[in-house]
Amino acid sequence: MDVHSLNRFPFLKIMNRRQFIQRAGIVTAGTALASPSPAFAQPVAENLPKGKAEHCIFIWLGGGMAQIDTFDPKKRGNPKSSPKLAGSDYDSIETSVPGVRYSEHLHRSAKLAEHITAVRTVNHHIIDEHAFGTNHVHTGRLISGNITYPSIGSIIAHERGAADPNVPAYMLIGYPNVSRGPGFLGAKAGFVYLTDTESGPAGFSRPADVDAARAARRQSLLEPLLDRIPGQSIVAQYRTAQQEALRLAGPSFMRHFRLGEEPAELRNAYGGEFGQRCLLARRLVQSGVRFIEVSHNLNFINGTGWDTHNEGQLNQHLLIKELDIALSALITDLKRKRMLDKTLVVIGTEFGRPAAFDSRGGRGHQGSCFSLVLAGGGLKHSGAHGVTDELSKKIESQAVSIPDFHATIHAAMGIDPSHELFAGSRPVPITDGGRPIPALFA
Repeated sequence: MDVHSLNRFPFLKIMNRRQFIQRAGIVTAGTALASPSPAFAQPVAENLPKGKAEHCIFIWLGGGMAQIDTFDPKKRGNPKSSPKLAGSDYDSIETSVPGVRYSEHLHRSAKLAEHITAVRTVNHHIIDEHAFGTNHVHTGRLISGNITYPSIGSIIAHERGAADPNVPAYMLIGYPNVSRGPGFLGAKAGFVYLTDTESGPAGFSRPADVDAARAARRQSLLEPLLDRIPGQSIVAQYRTAQQEALRLAGPSFMRHFRLGEEPAELRNAYGGEFGQRCLLARRLVQSGVRFIEVSHNLNFINGTGWDTHNEGQLNQHLLIKELDIALSALITDLKRKRMLDKTLVVIGTEFGRPAAFDSRGGRGHQGSCFSLVLAGGGLKHSGAHGVTDELSKKIESQAVSIPDFHATIHAAMGIDPSHELFAGSRPVPITDGGRPIPALFA
């Protein structure tokens, strides 16, 4: 049985002395003035909101979506003038929420803004580099040399499990990496991934000459060998992944990937490959998968994907239009099937983009002020949350940290964001002191 559909990640490393002292509250002459390690911030001790969402579809825009060209448009700039004029590259349009405007290339989503909140004041102050930003937005924490933190998908899978025992709790439509993985939670909180929406995850369909009885005989031969594996060893994680693959193998799981069963009109409404990924995510939600991440940094239809340096800006509008088609179709489809209030749709990206254009007309990186998006999930939406300055460069009110954004997702999913997980015997709060956005909860 091919088990490469399940990822494996490093085990927990040993906590260093400084972190132990800070976590235990031991004060010495050398630590009396030290601030607590952010990785071990104390839980928020207050009554927190609790939503009723049952599933989460997490759309990942790898590369860094320019908030000023999408969900936080400002006055028009000009990348071709001399000198170049900072500002949005496109006109803005009204949405279904009075006073809230999106980019002209999000006109379908703009008509559904009463189901959407663009959180415009997200910020982090780590280095504006792709790998660091990707890890931070996925895990809600800074990279540590002593511990591998779980992704938000793995945490939700760990806390809620699958809604149906015949499917995995966490699936990834895209390419895997450690930022999306279970970290110290281990393989049980890992994901099944696929890159081809037509064929589904590799290794879950038996060869034509292997029927159910033959597969069962093979498994019975394997079991005595697996029973010899020490329970706390790294190999035990492989065993867990293998058992999950064996459990899911077969037609009952793979049938969920038959997109051809959907009406042609609906498939066309979702658009191209990215839209088909979103349609598949809806089918997986229906099957009972708790958390699905959908990547949209594929095909590079503008030459660079969402990493719009230099000439990547020239055809960025094609990328935004593709997002608009898929997002609006997903929201409309979920609403029509009465699934929108139970399904939280999230748009994530590692950072935003500055209003100023670079020497060749593109944009750089900006983590100090950018937009992440929430839709559905039973939240109280208002089109947008937070206020930025005239160039979406500085936050003027209602700043939202990455831990706050994570806490909002967890609360919407009925998970206490101050709850503690355990890395070995060490308690680690689910979020790094994050607080849910109060305005989103009725």
